[in-house]
Amino acid sequence: MAKDSIYADMEESEKLVANYLRELNIWWIYESPVFVYDEKDRPRVWTPDFYLPKLGMYVEVCGSENAKSYEYREQIYKKNEVYVIFVQVYKEEKKWKNYLVKRILEIEEVRHSGIVKMFHSLQF
Repeated sequence: MAKDSIYADMEESEKLVANYLRELNIWWIYESPVFVYDEKDRPRVWTPDFYLPKLGMYVEVCGSENAKSYEYREQIYKKNEVYVIFVQVYKEEKKWKNYLVKRILEIEEVRHSGIVKMFHSLQF
């Protein structure tokens, strides 16, 4: 799909995040499906706004200040151990950009620590 046609399908807030990810040289896939089980363990396919393949995580752009509408999704993603960063673009530009980078680094640290612990516990 051509870049222009992908951007045509995006909300303005998603375009801001897409452009910022490009500034960071982070390649993304728009609305890549992810398989999850909901609160009743029913299978579902959801499409967060961006998948960051090199980082193995997703970004969901929150389009409004109604945080409750995103709490359910966040709980389901956590239950399924899917790393999704919820970005609130309606906040100050510097604030959401700093938050996005901070969360990427935090997730990478958690993963790294988990891998180190896993391998240290193995007996070779």
